[in-house]
Amino acid sequence: MNRHLSHAPLLALILLAACSESPPPAASAAVVAPLASLTVSAGEVPREMLFDGTVEAVKQSTVAAQTSGRVVELPYDVGDFVEKDAVIVRITPTEQRARKGVAEAGLSGARSRLAEAQLAFNRTKDVYDQKLIAKSQFDAAATNLAAAQAAVRAAEAGLTEAGEGLGYTAIRAPYAGIVLSRLVQIGETVTPGKPLMTGVSLDQLRVVVDIPQQHIAPLRKHGKARLLLADGRSLEASELRIPPSADAATHSFRVLLSLPAETSTPELAVAPGTLVKVAFVSGSASRLMLPASALVQRGELTAAYVLGEQGRIELRYLRLGTPAADGRLPVLAGLAPGEKLALDPVAAGIAYRRQGLPTTAETAK
Repeated sequence: MNRHLSHAPLLALILLAACSESPPPAASAAVVAPLASLTVSAGEVPREMLFDGTVEAVKQSTVAAQTSGRVVELPYDVGDFVEKDAVIVRITPTEQRARKGVAEAGLSGARSRLAEAQLAFNRTKDVYDQKLIAKSQFDAAATNLAAAQAAVRAAEAGLTEAGEGLGYTAIRAPYAGIVLSRLVQIGETVTPGKPLMTGVSLDQLRVVVDIPQQHIAPLRKHGKARLLLADGRSLEASELRIPPSADAATHSFRVLLSLPAETSTPELAVAPGTLVKVAFVSGSASRLMLPASALVQRGELTAAYVLGEQGRIELRYLRLGTPAADGRLPVLAGLAPGEKLALDPVAAGIAYRRQGLPTTAETAK
């Protein structure tokens, strides 16, 4: 009995050792799926020169008074949109209406005198055909008739002029646009030539760029340019107008770029008077072009995940040029032809951290 009890501590130790055996090591982290990549290669792309330009409206004008009177109505204020032919200023029509009444009365009297002269001429002609009066009397009747006809034409012209003057009391918008400034106030007396209101149409916009003379030759050769928007998009110029001669004072050429109609939409925020960047095609160059979706922004620096040998991932900082018309960006430094670029920067960033490499923030520390 004592012999069995003496082996009890040994058995307990064996059982305790069996229970304390550690489980098999956990499976390693799941293998990261292969990343979608792009092998970069050089290709011919347009070479561009950047210049500053100013947006202006093709239609911008100041409406002036064409008759005298007192301003009695100003339906629109600065910033209001005005339809074409809408009344923007109304002037008192008292004097003009009186002139039209006088012209109408004068025309009525001239027509009455013409009827009398016509009747007298017809009677004189009948008698003259019967050889009962001298030719001088017939000539006098014909002269009186011609004078009466001329008086009617003059009266009609006077009535037309008076009607135009009355129409000038309601100044209408020459085109649809937006009011920029009101130059008169209600109650103010105006005379012909007095500026009343300034407006601008956003339907047609263009960009004015002063090009130095040493750069004008390639611009004439290629005749292509685009407007660079603040959000990274670009708009192709629909027309390029280059003057035949330079300005004698600045020795530069004032080039006009007509913009498409969609430029004036609020989303693009291109308004007259604003400064914009314009890219003119000056030739072609061999460049590595990258899609913008594959790039990573780190503060003011731009980087991309490059796939090296054995699947090793590297965060590479790049120096890029002006975005192309299709949104791709040219690589000026930091990447060589034949290297592989991860197309999904989010997935590449996760895989980059799983490598156990320090992040950009850790490296900075």
